[in-house]
Amino acid sequence: MGQQTTYVPRRSVLYMPSSNERALEKAKTLPVDALILDLEDAVGPDHKEAARENACAAASSGEYGDREVAIRVNGSGTQWHDADLAAAAAAGPAGIVVPKVGSADEVRSLVAALEAAGAPEHTRLWAMVETPEAIFNVREIASSSPRLAVLVMGTNDLVKELRADHVPGRAPLLTALQLSLLAAREAGIAILDGVYNDVKDDEGFEAECVQGRDFGFDGKTLIHPGQVEVCNATFAPSEEAVAEARGILEAWEAGAGSGVVTHNGRMVENLHVDVARRVLATHEAVKGR
Repeated sequence: MGQQTTYVPRRSVLYMPSSNERALEKAKTLPVDALILDLEDAVGPDHKEAARENACAAASSGEYGDREVAIRVNGSGTQWHDADLAAAAAAGPAGIVVPKVGSADEVRSLVAALEAAGAPEHTRLWAMVETPEAIFNVREIASSSPRLAVLVMGTNDLVKELRADHVPGRAPLLTALQLSLLAAREAGIAILDGVYNDVKDDEGFEAECVQGRDFGFDGKTLIHPGQVEVCNATFAPSEEAVAEARGILEAWEAGAGSGVVTHNGRMVENLHVDVARRVLATHEAVKGR
């Protein structure tokens, strides 16, 4: 399958409350790969309409440089959802993030609504996976529409729905995280890890970033600007990984046609070459950000 053709950096994806104009202004200076301008959890009922106007103005302003800008709308069934979706579609952000997407049919309905509202071609759907229903349907969700570009893990809601606890290592979530990763990779779309709640626990946050990277996530959603630097560093290839990738490709090219190629005493096969190319593509994309 596979829709993704070029690497889009999404190492750090920061939620920003769209009701806070100062926060939206500050976001223009942060070294994040992407922003999610939030109309949902971070915004109280009395501020929903103002937040919608702020987010749409920001998304269409062109003032966020090479940061990818997405808008998170209120969920299907809420009184704000339809107006949020129509306004966000007209603003034309890179992504429209929808909470609690539970089925492939819901994805197709959302895509139809985006297209009916005149969303430009570059505006893609980002589906939040945060319920047991979504986990059981995640394979169908991931492959349901070419307009779906990203799965976003909603780990807080998932923990709540499971009646589980937030614990180091996230044992209660491992099945859900891995099933979602499998679905995203089969469909060729991106997938973002959930947030880390304790903004003062630097060690715990870094450990969870490393876990997410090792699992295969493209990046992590964040709730505080102070988390950005560690997240970017963790999800970018290390100097050692870049050097190893270059060495593998050099050995492969030098040994073309020889049958067996080795690098640092290890056999190199096509799969190692593919991994090396991905490492270097990622390095080039994030270099200088």
